[in-house]
Amino acid sequence: MVMIINKAYKFRLYPNDKQKELINKTLGWTRFIYNYMLSKKKKS
Repeated sequence: MVMIINKAYKFRLYPNDKQKELINKTLGWTRFIYNYMLSKKKKS
């Protein structure tokens, strides 16, 4: 019998204000590009 053990790690980030702004901009652009490409795919 083979026993599989799964491990998980939790990480907490504490970004400063400049890093928070960059994270939000990156996520915003990612969301925009995803939605844009999805709409192009639906049209074709």
